[in-house]
Amino acid sequence: MRWWKVLGMAGAAGVVATGVVVVRAERRRRAYTPDQVREQLHARFAQAAAEETAETAGSESRLTRLRARLRAIFRR
Repeated sequence: MRWWKVLGMAGAAGVVATGVVVVRAERRRRAYTPDQVREQLHARFAQAAAEETAETAGSESRLTRLRARLRAIFRR
């Protein structure tokens, strides 16, 4: 077999595999009722809000430490 034939067959296999993945994802998405989708979105939002709050608290302490370091450097 020539290399271009192998490359073409690999490309075709990639297209088929991508199609299979897309179809599976679509089936899973359509299997949810609107209420289930709404519940999942609310849960994701609550999780993201909790993570943002935790990051904000951590960044404030980092900011305080950074300010203290900068003050110490500029005092010298």
